[in-house]
Amino acid sequence: MIIDCHGHYTTTPPQHEAWRQAQLDAKGNPGSESPVITDDEIRESLEAVQLRLQRERGTDMTIFSPRAGGMGHHLGNEEMNRQWSINCNNLIRRVCDLYPENFAPVCQLPQAPGVSPSNCIPELVRCVEEMGFIGCNLNPDPSGGYWTDPPVTDPWWYGFFEKLEELQVPAMIHVSQSCNPNFHFTGAHYINADTAVFMQLLKSDLFTRFPGLKLIIPHGGGAVPYHWGRYRGIARDMKRPEPAELMNGNLYFDTCVYHQPGIDLLAGVVPVDNILFASEMHGAVRCMDPDTGFFFDDTRRYVESNAALSPEDKEKIYWKNATKVFSRLRIPTAMEQ
Repeated sequence: MIIDCHGHYTTTPPQHEAWRQAQLDAKGNPGSESPVITDDEIRESLEAVQLRLQRERGTDMTIFSPRAGGMGHHLGNEEMNRQWSINCNNLIRRVCDLYPENFAPVCQLPQAPGVSPSNCIPELVRCVEEMGFIGCNLNPDPSGGYWTDPPVTDPWWYGFFEKLEELQVPAMIHVSQSCNPNFHFTGAHYINADTAVFMQLLKSDLFTRFPGLKLIIPHGGGAVPYHWGRYRGIARDMKRPEPAELMNGNLYFDTCVYHQPGIDLLAGVVPVDNILFASEMHGAVRCMDPDTGFFFDDTRRYVESNAALSPEDKEKIYWKNATKVFSRLRIPTAMEQ
């Protein structure tokens, strides 16, 4: 069994994004509460890409969330982002209802710059308790590349983390688009955020305060595995726990790393118990690698080709770790057999 912990609905029917643009253009009043999208349009949007690639690459289930680049927390105010998040999350729920064996839902949060993360709790509770969502995406920089809110280790975030602990759902640390021209959103802003949040956590006692909190840093942990020795050294200089001890049962990286040496490095330095299989399919990199003849984001190939990983290690990465982190995930009976 293979569970892809990082998938986004990047192929939504066009009226979904059109609704958001109308909302932004009207500064809050798009003319309707939500776009009209039929079940057939949802099926058509998924069959040609996500479902086809699941079949071709041999993955069983994708933990699925709204498009990260579309969250756009820096574009709207709190109320606009609340309604946009409701629409995005309702659409994800419909996807998972249509394909319960292929997708499990993770929600978008109605964050906005300068607005307390605790204001996201009602939408989190609605999604988890009323609609069966198993996690959320948490943007550490709602300003879109200017980092105007406090670090995730600041008390500013504590109320939200308390609710995550209570609900027993993890958060994937995931920024959205960058409006800062210095930072390309997928090539720089995403990786910068992954790395920056890890450093924030390394300096803090967040997991001592919230021992049940589970966070996922995507994209292979940003630059962290490549600079593992740097972070070990910084931790020792600061008399802090080393990275592996910090991660323990609280912090996880995924396998959205798009070449073999990168996956080999990730699995060689990060504890296997803290690695989740993921591809970000269909997302940031969609082309074929001319050196291999395979698509860059076909990450299963890299895990399979890592000779240093035992069958037991691969089983942990492919699905066992995911069921531990996403404790609300229910595996369809057909997948267990």
